[in-house]
Formats: sequence, C-alpha cells, structure tokens
Amino acid sequence: IINNYVEGTPGGAGDKASPSGLHFRDSRRKVDYVLAYHYRQRLARPAPGAASPEPTRGSAAMALVSNGGTGKGRAEPRQQHQQQDDGHRALREWPGLPGLEVLELSPLDALEEERRLQREEYERNLLEAGLEIEKDPENKSQGLSFVRIHAPWQVLSREAELLKIKMPTKKMYEITEEKGILKTINEIWCKLTEPLQPQVPQQENTKMKILSYPFSREKIYLYDIKDKDTFFDNATRSRIVREILKRTSIKARNSMGIGTLIANNVYDAAYPLHDGEYEGQNDDMNERKLLYQEWARYGVFYKFQPIDLIRKYFGEKIGLYFAWLGLYTEFLIPSSIVGIIVFLYGCITIESDIPSKEMCDQRNAFTMCPLCDKFCDYWNLSSACATARASHLFDNPATVFFSIFMALWATMFLEQWKRLQMRLSYFWDLTGLEEEEEHPRPEYETKLLQKKLKNKNITTEHPNEVKCTLLFSFLEKEKLTWSDRMPGYAANFGLILFMMVLTFSAVFGVIVYRITTAAALSFSTNETTRSNVRVTVTATAVIINLVVVLILDEIYGAVAKWLTEIEIPKTEKTFEERLILKAFLLKFVNSYASIFYVAFFKGRFVGRPGRYVYVFDGYRMEECAPGGCLMELCIQLSIIMLGKQLIQNNLFEIGIPKLKKLFRKLKDERTEVKEMDTNQSKDPQQWDLDYILEPFTGLTPEYMEMIIQFGFVTLFVASFPLAPVFALLNNIIEVRLDAKKFVTELRRPDTVRAKDIGIWYNILSGIGKLSVIINAFVIAVTSDFIPRLMYQYAYSQDGTLHGFINHTLSYFNVSQLKAGTQPENSLFAQEVSFCRFKDYREPPWSPHQYEFSKQYWAVLSARLAFVILFQNLVMFLSVLVDWMIPDIPKDISEQIKKEKTVLVDFFLKEEHEKLKLIESFMAQDKQKRRSGTKSKRTRAASFSQWHHSPQGSFTSFSSQHTVV
Repeated sequence: IINNYVEGTPGGAGDKASPSGLHFRDSRRKVDYVLAYHYRQRLARPAPGAASPEPTRGSAAMALVSNGGTGKGRAEPRQQHQQQDDGHRALREWPGLPGLEVLELSPLDALEEERRLQREEYERNLLEAGLEIEKDPENKSQGLSFVRIHAPWQVLSREAELLKIKMPTKKMYEITEEKGILKTINEIWCKLTEPLQPQVPQQENTKMKILSYPFSREKIYLYDIKDKDTFFDNATRSRIVREILKRTSIKARNSMGIGTLIANNVYDAAYPLHDGEYEGQNDDMNERKLLYQEWARYGVFYKFQPIDLIRKYFGEKIGLYFAWLGLYTEFLIPSSIVGIIVFLYGCITIESDIPSKEMCDQRNAFTMCPLCDKFCDYWNLSSACATARASHLFDNPATVFFSIFMALWATMFLEQWKRLQMRLSYFWDLTGLEEEEEHPRPEYETKLLQKKLKNKNITTEHPNEVKCTLLFSFLEKEKLTWSDRMPGYAANFGLILFMMVLTFSAVFGVIVYRITTAAALSFSTNETTRSNVRVTVTATAVIINLVVVLILDEIYGAVAKWLTEIEIPKTEKTFEERLILKAFLLKFVNSYASIFYVAFFKGRFVGRPGRYVYVFDGYRMEECAPGGCLMELCIQLSIIMLGKQLIQNNLFEIGIPKLKKLFRKLKDERTEVKEMDTNQSKDPQQWDLDYILEPFTGLTPEYMEMIIQFGFVTLFVASFPLAPVFALLNNIIEVRLDAKKFVTELRRPDTVRAKDIGIWYNILSGIGKLSVIINAFVIAVTSDFIPRLMYQYAYSQDGTLHGFINHTLSYFNVSQLKAGTQPENSLFAQEVSFCRFKDYREPPWSPHQYEFSKQYWAVLSARLAFVILFQNLVMFLSVLVDWMIPDIPKDISEQIKKEKTVLVDFFLKEEHEKLKLIESFMAQDKQKRRSGTKSKRTRAASFSQWHHSPQGSFTSFSSQHTVV
C-alpha cells in the first residue's frame, strides 16, 4: 500500500467522509489513530515565458489516499529522494512541472518545508510498517489537516504477539463461589444495592470466566475469533498503533517516534478517537454515551461506578485510579460517621466541662497580663469564655479515641485496597503481567546523541546521516553516567531547597502580618475593634495563607516538571515517578507548613512577662488563645482544606479546561483562512471534535489532590474530627467531576496496562505511618489532654478537674514589668499587683522566681511518655490488622491456581485434537498414495494381459479399472 495523489472531483464518492466519523471514506476501515498538524502553503511563480502551471499538490483537485493503486500527480520515488536531499536549497525546479520554480524560501517557509518533508518520510515509514493511511487535502493557504491511520489484521496480530496482549480463548471455566454465611451476606448486599448499580451491559453468566492467553499467531486456533474486525477492541487497536508510532523513526533531526515529532511541532497532536458523541439526537448507543449516562453525570452520584466499562474504554491504569478513588470514598463513610459522633459528644458534654465552666465563671477573678506592650490593658480570663467552650468541641477525650480509630482506618483502607487491586488484576487478566520494556524518552536520546558527538568530534557534510548512524549504533550500548546528570541533580537540590525556604518565608510573612496587625488594631480607640482583634487577625491571616498556598501550588507543579526534565530520566515511568516525588514533596510542605507552625511552634517561644521574645523592636511573638492553640489549628486546617477543595479541586478543574478549549478554538479560527472547502464535509467529523478537546496529561494531578486530602484527613484529624465528612462530600462531587472531564472534556487517553497504582501506594503508606506520630504529638503537645490527666490524678484533691484553670496559671508581679511596657491609661476596675499568665513557673515569692516549676517537668515527662505509648500501641495494632487481613483474598488465590490448571488442560486438549487432526490427514493421504500405487500396478498387469491375449484384454482392463 502506497500513498498516491489521485485526481478527485468535488462531491465525488471518494471525497465523502464516513457517515459515522470513525471510518475511512470507504466506511469499512476503522480509524484507529489520528495525527493532526497545521500546514502553510508557500507561493510559487512560473519561469519567464512559461504558461501558467496546473494547481500544485496542495490544490483542491488533489487528495491523498492509501488504496494501493497508482494515481496522477505522484512524484517518482527518485524525484522524492532528490527533493529531500535538496530541501535546503533556496531555488529548485518542481519535479514533473518544467518551467516552475519555487520562490526563494523565507525562514518560515523553509521551516514549514522541512516539517513537510519530515511528515512525508514518517508517513512513508508507517506504511512500510503495514499501517494504512488516509489524509485530508491541503486545499487552503493555511489550515489544519488530519492523518487517519488504520491497522489491518496482519499488523494487529503481529503486534499483539510482540506485546504479549492477553486475548480471550474459546475456553470458559466456572468461578468458585463463596459458601456459608459469606455467600448469604453477599446475596443480601447485592439485592439491597441493586438500585445503585449502573445500567451497563454485564456478562450473561457471572459464574463463568473466559480463559485468556497472550496472543500467538501459531496458536490462533485457541482464540474465539468470530470476526477479525471486532476481535481486538478499539482500545487495544489504538494501543497497538501507538506502539508503532512510538518506535517509527525518521532520519531528519534523528526523530525517534511521534513524541519527538510533536515536540518539534512537526505534528500538533496524536490521539485515538472517542467512540462517537456522548449526547445527541441519534439513537446509536456507544460506550462513550453509556459512560456519560451512567457515570459522568452529577445526577447519578448515588450509583456505583461501572469499573469494568471504564477499564475497557480508558485502559487499566485509569480504571485502577477510579477504583481506588471509589474505595477511598466508600471508606470515608464510616470515618465520617465516627467523626460526627465525636463532634456531637463534644457538643453534648460542653455544659459539663469543668475547666470551661471555671473559665466562664465571673466570680473567678483571673486578672491576666497584657497581650501587648504599652497599649494593651489587663483583662479578665472570663472574657475568653466563647473560645474555651468552642475548644471543648474538638479538645475532649473522644478525640484520642478518634485518632486511634483513624490510624487503624488508614491501615485497613490500604489493606483493603491491596485486596481489591488483586481481585481486579485477576478479573482483568493482569496477574501474569510483565514489565514492558519502555522506549527511551526523546530528550534522553537527544542528550545521549550529543554526548556521542562530543566524544567523537565528528564533522561532515551530512551531519544528519552521521547522527542517525551514531544513534542507531550506540544508543543501545551507551548510557548517561552520574557525571552527565550531575548539573541536573545540583540544580534539583538547590531549587528544591530554595522552594522550601520560599514556603517557610511565606509562613513567616503571615506570622509577621498577624503580629503587626494585632499590634495595630490594639492601638485603635474603638472598643469593638480592640475586643475582636484575635478573631479578625486569625480569619484574615488564614485567608491570606490560603491564597499563598494556591499560588505556590501552581508554581511548584511547573517547577517540579522542569526539574524532572533537566534530570533527563531514561523512560516515561522513571520520569513520572521522579516528578511525583518532587511535586509531592513541594506541595506537602506548601500545604502543611502553616498547619505545622500552629500545631507545634506557635506560643512555644513567647517568653514570659518581663522577658518576652520580640521579632522586631516592639513586636512580641504571638501567643495561643487562652483556650489553647487547638481551636486555631482547627480553623487553619478547615479553611485551607475546604478552600483547596472548593477552589483548586473543583473550580480550577471545571474552569481551566473550558478556557483552554475556548482559547484553542479561537486560535484555530483566527489562524485559518476563511476559504471554501468543497472536499470536506460541512459537519465536523469525530477527529475534528476530538482535536478541540484538552489533551490528556496524565493522572498525577488527580492522584495528587486526593493524596493531599488524605493527609488532611489523617495527619491532623485529632484537631478536626469533621475532616472526613468534608472529604466525603468533596469526593462525591470529585468522582463525577473527574468522570465528566474524562468523557467530555479530554481527548481519549492511550490505554496503558498497569497492575497497581505504583509509587502512590508507598506515599499513602508513608502518610499513614506519619499520621500516627503527628496525632500523638497533637494530643500530647497541642491539646490540654495530658495536663488535665496529670492534674486529675496527681494534683487534684478530690480527683476532679475543679481548680485546673488556677493550676495552669502562673503569677507575675506587675512591678517587675520593664519600663515603657506597662499599660498606659489603664481602665481596669481595680488596682493590679499580680497578673496571671498561662505557664508552669515558680511564683514571684519563690526563691527561684519565674523558673520552670516541678509541675512543668512532670507534665513534659507525661507528654513524652504518652507519645511513645500512643505510637507503639497504634503501630502494634496496625501491624496486627495488616497480619490478620491477607493481601490476596483466599478465593482469588484459589482461582489463580485453578486458572493455571485449566490453562494446561486446555492446551493439552487442543494440542491432542490438533495431533489427531494431523494424523487423520496423514492417514487419508497415505491411503490415497497406496490406492494410487495399487492402481498403477493393476493397470500395468491388465495392459500386459491384454498384450498377450488380444481377444479378452479389453474386458479385463475395463473391469479392473471399474474396481479401482
């Protein structure tokens, strides 16, 4: 099959597009892949005295097809090669059209001519690989054109064998069902959840499974091939074509595959087609429309996901992502219920909480020291009553239980995911999946080639040919060493360190904002303003911090990608893993830095009255609220979490793809000349509709936002028990939002086979272990849980919390305040001799005044002991849960063993039948040969008898011939 230029007529049958938009113009061959590119025609002038030439190859009368025939306007191969050799010349005669010369090319025209030659060579190589091509005519001065690719059966079967793609055989075997109480529970569950099941086609007999085996042309009799056109589904066909596109190379610029050509703007895009429209008036149902109706709409949020159909349409990698997201969302339901119960427990017990009662009691005259120098007055602790009562909602004994529960919840979630992953691997035929050898990335090959050229110091008249020779000769033998990558590693280390410093600087900037704003508002003469200083500063600072986090998140995503590129990873898998690690590290620090500050550092380095720590002259380090920092930590965590989910995860995901799609459409309309195109159909075809969609860039952003959310749910859950509730509400929307994006907003991704979620599981496991340590410190250090326990069982006279507030407040002699820091024009009702501040210190009348008291060291020891005890207890329980729940379900383990046995029996049976068939053919052939030999002998004897007795010879011969 070769490319030909054939003369076409407007409106002819050969120019009509496929009615479905998914086939070639013959309406038989499927479009398995599409290449899109922008072209720009250059002008030509005839030589002096020459007649006006016929339309050039880009005219409306020319159409490029692949029908195996010979047409007009086709340049001879020898002339084509001469064009390629002379492509850099400024003037040349057009092959086959004497007297026509090309104008001297401008730099833009020369670049376009070089790209055109590269496209021609690449498409010619695709044809040599066995693919079939159909092209649009380039009948405008500039515009967008498409190359449609079809893979015939010979190519599909060859590549499927090379890629070891498992295909269904003729054999089906019975799946062993669960027995006993598990079967009963499963049946009841299926009946209860029947209204929640999506209405998608299911296998008729769910008790049977089709046996799959890697495709082999030699064993083609094993497979259930009813129709060669439909044996390989659309996803498999596009995957095979993509592999050919990736490994097909051209000599020009040493381009190794479609990725390099797109990077060099030879092509704009390469993508498989969607299965038609997802909504419309036509009644034709396709998988895309089915996914939209049963999965990608907000109206079906209550239904389960059709995971098998998702996997069939998008591939195993995307199918595993949605299966993981679905399981994570389901697991958020019990944690949300427990979180609500813990919150309600705090609401119910708020009236019986003794410390908050003592703090709100007006009769307890706790005169507190000024919150700032000079302009702040003494104040009563009872004025912080609302803060103390609100803190009890999250700082109560139930939060300790909830922290232990969430640590075990994370372990059980990961264990259940491993089991589900193994179950999906079995039903999706991924159990024996081997790691496919990946093609090196174009950037890696380019760097390797530059290294070889530098080492060889080659200079020649034809550098492209030498480069290509070097590339194919040394690419397999050579590799980049650590010295080649050292500049990239150094840049990575320096920039990541700089980005972390930038994050901490942003946090410090917000701290300075809080300190200076609090001081400024304290100067106000308005009493209402001064009384609401803490609330105002906290709310505005958290909003500023949220905006900074969102901005830095976008910057860090781009920086992480650039840093990974300069490392020059060899394969796409290595590139993706390194990108994930960098992006996660930067975004983790960015999202949690301010939360870590509030939880563990705020109020720890304030000093004491008379010896405060100052950031700048006159600005004291900020303190926690009278009720502790836990309430502020809750506010910080909730606003950042909800803000990121609402703005970044939802508004950005909806708005940015739509804006990009609009921008691309406007750009194409602006650059395309408004000319009549009689050869193209008025209605846009599927490849036109898919081109204006947003290209698929990978699952990293989708996983990343969920992993960061998983951190919010587990790391600081002791301070915000309602985090799982908001995560659940977000994920119910997120599942349908992602589904709608994949079905309606994105081009169809290439199907990628994967048996697990890769490095994301390790990150989840690390967050789960880290959450145990962080929650231990939040309970021990940030909350008042340990001081209350210590007071109740070590210092209380009646074993209750009566007197706890007085126990935690130290005395300070106001006469020892530094000059210039005393309150000016104090309006306090009574003269103050001593003020109180929250700390465990010796009183002014002690010989060791203002030093840490024995209670301080006792509480500190108890806090450290609790951290160690809590951590070891939860870790032990997590290991116990891990050990009790096997990674592979027992029924799946048995089915895998059974499948191997069935496969061997099936092979032996088929081989036995094949041998019997061959033996029967051989026996028939042998019998025929014997019969033939006997016939020859009989005929010879008859002839001899007829020769010796002529009178009876004819009768004898005739009768013998009849027997034979």
